[in-house]
Amino acid sequence: MDNLNLNNPAGPSPIRPTPSSGNLNKPIPLADPDKPIPLDLGPAPKTNVSHAPLNLGGPAAPAQAAKPPMPPMPRPVAQRPAARVASTDRITGVKTFFTKLHPGALQFLDEQITDWLKQNPGISIKRTDVTTGEVQAKKTEPNIIINVWY
Repeated sequence: MDNLNLNNPAGPSPIRPTPSSGNLNKPIPLADPDKPIPLDLGPAPKTNVSHAPLNLGGPAAPAQAAKPPMPPMPRPVAQRPAARVASTDRITGVKTFFTKLHPGALQFLDEQITDWLKQNPGISIKRTDVTTGEVQAKKTEPNIIINVWY
Protein backbone atom coordinates (compact mmCIF):
# COMPACT_ATOMS: atom_id res chain seq x y z
CA MET A 1 0.00 0.00 0.00
CA ASP A 2 1.31 3.42 -0.87
CA ASN A 3 2.06 5.70 2.02
CA LEU A 4 0.92 9.13 0.90
CA ASN A 5 2.49 11.86 2.92
CA LEU A 6 -0.17 14.56 3.10
CA ASN A 7 2.05 16.85 5.16
CA ASN A 8 4.74 16.89 2.50
CA PRO A 9 6.58 20.24 2.65
CA ALA A 10 7.54 19.84 -1.00
CA GLY A 11 4.09 20.88 -2.19
CA PRO A 12 0.34 20.30 -2.00
CA SER A 13 -1.05 16.78 -2.08
CA PRO A 14 -2.39 15.51 -5.39
CA ILE A 15 -5.34 13.93 -3.55
CA ARG A 16 -6.89 16.94 -1.84
CA PRO A 17 -6.22 20.62 -2.26
CA THR A 18 -4.95 22.62 0.63
CA PRO A 19 -6.74 25.80 1.76
CA SER A 20 -3.81 27.87 0.58
CA SER A 21 -4.18 26.65 -3.00
CA GLY A 22 -7.54 28.44 -3.40
CA ASN A 23 -9.16 25.59 -5.42
CA LEU A 24 -11.73 24.50 -2.82
CA ASN A 25 -14.81 26.37 -4.13
CA LYS A 26 -14.06 26.55 -7.84
CA PRO A 27 -16.23 24.44 -10.18
CA ILE A 28 -14.63 21.90 -12.47
CA PRO A 29 -14.30 23.56 -15.89
CA LEU A 30 -16.10 21.95 -18.85
CA ALA A 31 -14.80 21.99 -22.41
CA ASP A 32 -17.69 24.22 -23.60
CA PRO A 33 -20.14 25.37 -20.86
CA ASP A 34 -22.84 26.40 -23.40
CA LYS A 35 -22.91 23.00 -25.10
CA PRO A 36 -25.30 20.39 -23.58
CA ILE A 37 -23.84 17.26 -22.06
CA PRO A 38 -24.26 14.31 -24.46
CA LEU A 39 -26.55 11.57 -23.16
CA ASP A 40 -25.23 8.82 -25.41
CA LEU A 41 -21.96 7.88 -26.91
CA GLY A 42 -22.99 8.34 -30.53
CA PRO A 43 -25.24 6.52 -32.96
CA ALA A 44 -26.47 3.04 -32.06
CA PRO A 45 -24.47 0.22 -33.62
CA LYS A 46 -25.99 -1.48 -36.65
CA THR A 47 -27.54 -4.87 -35.73
CA ASN A 48 -29.52 -7.52 -37.58
CA VAL A 49 -32.43 -7.39 -35.12
CA SER A 50 -35.89 -6.69 -36.54
CA HIS A 51 -38.36 -4.69 -34.48
CA ALA A 52 -41.34 -5.79 -36.60
CA PRO A 53 -44.17 -7.80 -34.92
CA LEU A 54 -43.42 -11.52 -34.76
CA ASN A 55 -45.60 -13.87 -36.83
CA LEU A 56 -46.00 -17.21 -35.06
CA GLY A 57 -47.92 -18.85 -37.91
CA GLY A 58 -51.40 -18.45 -36.43
CA PRO A 59 -54.41 -16.96 -38.19
CA ALA A 60 -53.90 -13.44 -39.35
CA ALA A 61 -55.34 -10.80 -37.09
CA PRO A 62 -58.49 -9.25 -38.53
CA ALA A 63 -58.37 -5.62 -39.48
CA GLN A 64 -59.42 -3.35 -36.68
CA ALA A 65 -63.11 -2.68 -37.16
CA ALA A 66 -64.88 0.17 -35.47
CA LYS A 67 -66.09 -1.09 -32.10
CA PRO A 68 -69.58 -0.15 -30.97
CA PRO A 69 -69.57 2.14 -27.95
CA MET A 70 -69.93 0.38 -24.63
CA PRO A 71 -73.18 0.94 -22.76
CA PRO A 72 -72.84 2.98 -19.59
CA MET A 73 -72.18 0.97 -16.44
CA PRO A 74 -75.05 0.89 -13.94
CA ARG A 75 -74.38 2.84 -10.79
CA PRO A 76 -74.04 0.71 -7.67
CA VAL A 77 -76.87 0.95 -5.20
CA ALA A 78 -75.99 0.80 -1.52
CA GLN A 79 -77.61 -2.06 0.32
CA ARG A 80 -79.44 -1.17 3.48
CA PRO A 81 -78.11 -3.00 6.52
CA ALA A 82 -80.36 -5.73 7.78
CA ALA A 83 -82.26 -4.98 10.95
CA ARG A 84 -80.50 -6.29 14.03
CA VAL A 85 -82.23 -9.17 15.66
CA ALA A 86 -81.37 -10.12 19.20
CA SER A 87 -80.29 -13.71 19.24
CA THR A 88 -80.87 -15.94 22.19
CA ASP A 89 -77.70 -17.85 21.25
CA ARG A 90 -75.38 -14.88 21.75
CA ILE A 91 -73.15 -14.63 24.80
CA THR A 92 -73.76 -11.32 26.54
CA GLY A 93 -71.75 -11.68 29.75
CA VAL A 94 -69.62 -13.79 32.05
CA LYS A 95 -69.56 -14.38 35.80
CA THR A 96 -66.46 -15.83 37.45
CA PHE A 97 -66.47 -17.85 40.67
CA PHE A 98 -63.37 -19.14 42.45
CA THR A 99 -62.50 -20.81 45.73
CA LYS A 100 -59.76 -22.79 47.44
CA LEU A 101 -59.48 -26.51 46.88
CA HIS A 102 -60.92 -28.07 50.03
CA PRO A 103 -64.34 -29.67 50.61
CA GLY A 104 -65.92 -26.86 52.67
CA ALA A 105 -64.90 -24.20 50.13
CA LEU A 106 -66.28 -26.26 47.22
CA GLN A 107 -69.64 -26.63 48.99
CA PHE A 108 -69.70 -22.86 49.57
CA LEU A 109 -68.95 -22.31 45.87
CA ASP A 110 -71.93 -24.49 44.92
CA GLU A 111 -74.17 -22.37 47.15
CA GLN A 112 -72.83 -19.12 45.60
CA ILE A 113 -73.56 -20.28 42.05
CA THR A 114 -77.04 -21.53 43.01
CA ASP A 115 -77.91 -18.26 44.77
CA TRP A 116 -76.67 -16.20 41.80
CA LEU A 117 -78.82 -18.19 39.38
CA LYS A 118 -81.89 -17.81 41.66
CA GLN A 119 -81.35 -14.02 41.82
CA ASN A 120 -81.10 -13.83 37.99
CA PRO A 121 -83.88 -16.07 36.61
CA GLY A 122 -83.69 -14.54 33.11
CA ILE A 123 -80.14 -15.79 32.55
CA SER A 124 -79.63 -18.58 30.06
CA ILE A 125 -76.25 -20.28 30.53
CA LYS A 126 -74.47 -20.74 27.17
CA ARG A 127 -71.16 -22.21 28.32
CA THR A 128 -69.04 -22.93 31.39
CA ASP A 129 -65.27 -23.24 31.78
CA VAL A 130 -63.51 -24.82 34.75
CA THR A 131 -59.80 -24.54 35.44
CA THR A 132 -57.42 -24.72 38.35
CA GLY A 133 -54.70 -22.23 39.03
CA GLU A 134 -53.02 -20.19 41.69
CA VAL A 135 -54.79 -17.09 42.94
CA GLN A 136 -52.62 -14.61 44.77
CA ALA A 137 -54.00 -13.23 48.04
CA LYS A 138 -52.27 -13.22 51.44
CA LYS A 139 -50.84 -16.56 50.40
CA THR A 140 -50.67 -17.98 46.90
CA GLU A 141 -52.78 -21.13 46.93
CA PRO A 142 -54.32 -23.38 44.27
CA ASN A 143 -57.93 -22.49 43.45
CA ILE A 144 -60.71 -23.74 41.25
CA ILE A 145 -61.97 -21.09 38.81
CA ILE A 146 -65.39 -21.41 37.17
CA ASN A 147 -66.51 -19.07 34.38
CA VAL A 148 -70.22 -19.04 33.60
CA TRP A 149 -70.95 -17.53 30.18
CA TYR A 150 -74.54 -16.33 29.72
